[in-house]
Amino acid sequence: MKWYAPLATAALFLAACGGPAEAPAESDAPVTPAAESAGVLNVYSARHYDSDKKMYKQFETETGIKVRFRESGAAELLEAMKAEGANSPADVIISSDAGTLYRFEAAGLTQPANSEVLDKVVPEHFRDPAGNWYGLTKRFRVIVYDPERVTPEQVDEYADLASADFDGEVCMRSSTNIYNLSLMGELIDRMGEDSAAAWARSVVENFARPPQGGDTTQIEAIAAGECSVALTNHYYWVRMMQGSATQRAAASKTKLSFPQQDSWGTHVNVTGAAVAANSPNRENALRFIEWLTTPEGQGLLTTETKEVPLIEGAKMPEGLELLPEEFKESIFPLNRLGENQGEAQAIYDRAGWN
Repeated sequence: MKWYAPLATAALFLAACGGPAEAPAESDAPVTPAAESAGVLNVYSARHYDSDKKMYKQFETETGIKVRFRESGAAELLEAMKAEGANSPADVIISSDAGTLYRFEAAGLTQPANSEVLDKVVPEHFRDPAGNWYGLTKRFRVIVYDPERVTPEQVDEYADLASADFDGEVCMRSSTNIYNLSLMGELIDRMGEDSAAAWARSVVENFARPPQGGDTTQIEAIAAGECSVALTNHYYWVRMMQGSATQRAAASKTKLSFPQQDSWGTHVNVTGAAVAANSPNRENALRFIEWLTTPEGQGLLTTETKEVPLIEGAKMPEGLELLPEEFKESIFPLNRLGENQGEAQAIYDRAGWN
């Protein structure tokens, strides 16, 4: 876990973290008298992209607010904030997946933003009803398949992964992964618990190998002929299509299906942000999250990740032209994904989905 902060404030910030850390980096944003009086912003982020560093610098330049950020896995950040308690320096929490954001909320680590700006620009189903977190970018959980062995009609529903046609042909990552938990969280509501459990059992019976790796691993496995279908978030495939020659070659052997076009639509999730419960700089936290909903903020959030901007009018990142121009997205209250997490994991466990 790493802290990045202006050298003048590093000692104080590291003390708040409860121990030593790697030497912080000096921000190269211009410092003016206005900047010195604008205060600071402490961001706890589960993201790890160079474009985020540009995002922080741009916000500093425009507002004079000094941004200090800590990057680590969501679970590690959550435990760190629990340990820090009321003394946590965190102002903003950024994490992927509504299910993860729900975990911070359930642990009492967030507070309602009470922002008219965010309530206006972020659609209701993409935010916590009480304003504890807000979605900022979209991602789609899609089916990736081998077009040499599978037809589009065979993978136009999530239920198809349970078909006997795919006996020994399904690759998956672990059931504990938040993306799979959140998909199951929606399926529970859409299909009912019994049908969702039956689906999980049949998918496990179709496994080509035990669950392993990440979404990119599943795409590579299909390209290598280890299986013919899997689940992935759309942006992993897009990144591979724009990556190294080896990545492009692997991804080019696969195609994406956006399931449920004749019913409720493809599962949608978010990367989002929350105001930390004990934020010492609450006004700056709100200002930053609201700034992330501007075209500029949206562009910096998505340019490297290849997620989809959530706010209308924002520029699409390069690579998204590889996706269908139009498709039906699921309109589903994302707070339900977190509320259903416990039952989702129990269903996977009973099915033997490790």
